[in-house]
Amino acid sequence: MPKIIDFHIHPPGPAGLSTQAQAEMAAYFRGGPPPATTEEMADYYIERDIFGVLFAIDDETVSGRPPIPNDYFADCVRRWPDTFTAFGNVDPWKGAAAVREASRVKDLGLKGLKFHPSTQEFYPNDRRFYPLWAKAQELGLIVLFHSGTTGVGAGRPGGGGIKLGYARPIPYMDDVAADFPELTIVMAHPSWPWQEEQLAMLVHKPNVYMDLSGWSPKYFQPSLITYTNFMIGDKVIFGSDYPAITPERWLRDFEQAGFNDEVRPKILRENAARLLGIDP
Repeated sequence: MPKIIDFHIHPPGPAGLSTQAQAEMAAYFRGGPPPATTEEMADYYIERDIFGVLFAIDDETVSGRPPIPNDYFADCVRRWPDTFTAFGNVDPWKGAAAVREASRVKDLGLKGLKFHPSTQEFYPNDRRFYPLWAKAQELGLIVLFHSGTTGVGAGRPGGGGIKLGYARPIPYMDDVAADFPELTIVMAHPSWPWQEEQLAMLVHKPNVYMDLSGWSPKYFQPSLITYTNFMIGDKVIFGSDYPAITPERWLRDFEQAGFNDEVRPKILRENAARLLGIDP
């Protein structure tokens, strides 16, 4: 069987920088403990013969937390080139510095940029961020937006202050897809409670894709499975959201989810390989 590609992995970072946050998310998803070290994570994916895409979120302007350096992701790719590629993380509120960092992400050999509108507290279609999307389009970097609800802050008073509306597909991500038609956009996760908006974008915009991370396939809505089987099979990508959800759990539930045999290899490998320009 060709190697599977997991398009959505959150590494622990240098010295376990993000391990505490990952432990909170794993508890929300009823998952196991996160890896304590990068080496532990790498061993996990090597043992399972799964190729993965690493990234984190730079929300320093909002949270005050220092980001995982993009050099860390480049080092992961350098150390395990047959197991990982990576996206860079950029804080969109940093303006010109964010645009410069996008250029550095490209120079580091990374494949794209990861954003979480709800935790970074920005609307992607705000014109203040258009120079960043223009630079990503110019550089050929994929832009991945978290979409829909999130486990971050779930169950806390006021949801931990997280406002879900930032991550609604239409109009916030759809405007970007329309205004930057050569920019490849991946919406992370089934965009519940706006799943139909996400599906509409995948049908309508050739430059828009989605990954299936953050949800067990047994919870997928019927419309997602139907559209994937018959209309958007070339635009849907496997991602686990490890360590919140493990690949084993996701793949086990995927077997029973109702996807047809024609689209399964596209979801598990072919669509991601084409987007990333790789053949692991």
